[in-house]
Amino acid sequence: MSSPKPSAPREWGRFADGSVEQRMLLALGAHFGVPLRPRSLSLAHGARVEVEGMDHDGTIVVQLVANQGAYKPSYRNKVMADMFKLLWLRAAVPGVTRAAVVVSARTTQALNGWVAVAAAELGVEVYVFDGDGVAPLDGQS
Repeated sequence: MSSPKPSAPREWGRFADGSVEQRMLLALGAHFGVPLRPRSLSLAHGARVEVEGMDHDGTIVVQLVANQGAYKPSYRNKVMADMFKLLWLRAAVPGVTRAAVVVSARTTQALNGWVAVAAAELGVEVYVFDGDGVAPLDGQS
């Protein structure tokens, strides 16, 4: 009896076919003109990190905040944690030049006030997913 071989990583990682997260990545990829897929990265000092989206060349990192339903204050924490992760990855991973977070329409409330200003000034692109496509957050280009 032979031992089972490890299966190849799924192209979409933990995202199910047709999931909101998969649709967000497809929409942002279409907007950027490059495919984006989940990826696992191994960094210095043995740190391993999952990114919810990255292009094949490793120049774009993406995090998703796909929360649905009634807005909760914890969504703001998720947005800020994802932006912090993106800033770190842009600095720590050679070749990464672009960082983007995609939020659901419901989650835009987390970007009121200083959070959106900080994202813009630190170069984290924020996109809003409307169920079909993405558009830059108001005030970002």
